[in-house]
Amino acid sequence: MGCVHSKNLEPVNHVVSRRLNSTSEKNSTRPSSSSSSLNSPPAYDQDMKLDLHPSDPSPILTEPHGINNPKAALREEKVHQLSDAFNADPKNRMVQNAAHSLDFTTLITNREVMIADNHVFNTKIPIESMVTNQKSSGRCWIFAALNVFRVEVMKKYQLEEFELSQGYLFFWDKFEKSNWFLECMIDLRDRDVNDRVVQHLLKEPALYPESFSSSSSGKLNSLVISKLRDHAVVLRRMAALGRSVEELRAEKDKCLKEIYNILAITLGEPPKKAFTWSFRNKDKKYFEFKNVTPQSYFRDHVGYPVTDTISIINDPRNKTMELYTVQYLGNISGGHPIRYVNAPIEDLKALAIKKLSSGKPVWFGADVGKYLQRDAGILDPKVFQYDLAFNISFNMTKAERLIHGESLMTHAMVFTGVHLDEHGKPVRWRVENSWGDVGGDKGYLTMSDAWFSEFVYQVVLEKALTPQKYLDVLEQDVHVLPAYDPMGALA
Repeated sequence: MGCVHSKNLEPVNHVVSRRLNSTSEKNSTRPSSSSSSLNSPPAYDQDMKLDLHPSDPSPILTEPHGINNPKAALREEKVHQLSDAFNADPKNRMVQNAAHSLDFTTLITNREVMIADNHVFNTKIPIESMVTNQKSSGRCWIFAALNVFRVEVMKKYQLEEFELSQGYLFFWDKFEKSNWFLECMIDLRDRDVNDRVVQHLLKEPALYPESFSSSSSGKLNSLVISKLRDHAVVLRRMAALGRSVEELRAEKDKCLKEIYNILAITLGEPPKKAFTWSFRNKDKKYFEFKNVTPQSYFRDHVGYPVTDTISIINDPRNKTMELYTVQYLGNISGGHPIRYVNAPIEDLKALAIKKLSSGKPVWFGADVGKYLQRDAGILDPKVFQYDLAFNISFNMTKAERLIHGESLMTHAMVFTGVHLDEHGKPVRWRVENSWGDVGGDKGYLTMSDAWFSEFVYQVVLEKALTPQKYLDVLEQDVHVLPAYDPMGALA
């Protein structure tokens, strides 16, 4: 979720070279072949091959040799040794017996952590509401954003419970991101189809995984993704035949018509006519607002400065107090480019505490699957004692986890409180999730400060609450991370 803007964008060197030279849109036509068909692959076959330089003496790919060495094979005597060592320790057999009838995480849950990570906080925002439930829709970032926005409405009208429509944004997000994906395919039309960036985008074409379809979106996602890939093939065939960018965009419009129809049938069309919003607040006072549109509703009743925010990340692989983006990462073609200010993790904590102390919630992105005791609603790197059951430990740093694919941003949530010690240092954090009211404190989680250090990657703040030194970074030249970088997992 990045809404800030920077003036400069550095190009990135590509690992796989283009088969055809890249050209600007105004000079993007190539000789066409009238005998070729968009529905048959002869001219497209060449695009399926890796680009080989004529001077290269050997193919790019070779078979691995080391793993086929006889010394690399698992031998029966080695397995016997491992089995004997396992059975020699009575504790292993005891844990094995228990694990046959219980979830092994239940066996290794740390009772001391469960007691220490309680749901009591000395700093909380004054307004909280019921925890929302995204179900299987994969819309955590929308839910988290709307959970931040709704506080403004609840405060303004003294509402006890309130929830903004996630389905409205779900429709437009899917449609806008479909357009974004197709524009990426047009921009990458000269790249080899095996290019890592092309393959990364084709893997999940720009989609985040309350009609039935919007709360359980797996089948809808599959349908839209298949249709987008289908049109990506057509666009690449057209490019191979020398068609102009204008012709490719005309073909893109045909695809968008089909995508719109799919979304309208499964989700329903967004409201076209103005509506009336009426309600009673917690004091039973009646309110009625007529001729409301989604845009006027956000402007007049929510009023959150969504275009005046800053996204601050903690990426220990890269220099801090510098500006970053991820290549081909975005939601809306023609919108603000995504910009991240990289900062030390202690800065993210201090900024979050400052905003919470002002009575406002904080949107953040994290790797929620790590060390989560879901029933108790606890996030803590010590919540499971793997050493007791398995005699193992995990020793990677945060940077090493990012580099080796062990961690990335997987979920967006909202901070609504923090518990500070006598020195003003954070001990634990209160988290508003979007998995319903089961587990934790009616759906709210407790996060230890140690977990924050290791698995929180991003916070989004209003610029008005952000110190100037972070805003100044927005004027720097931007470092472009590759499209497949883990920092692009939750934008």
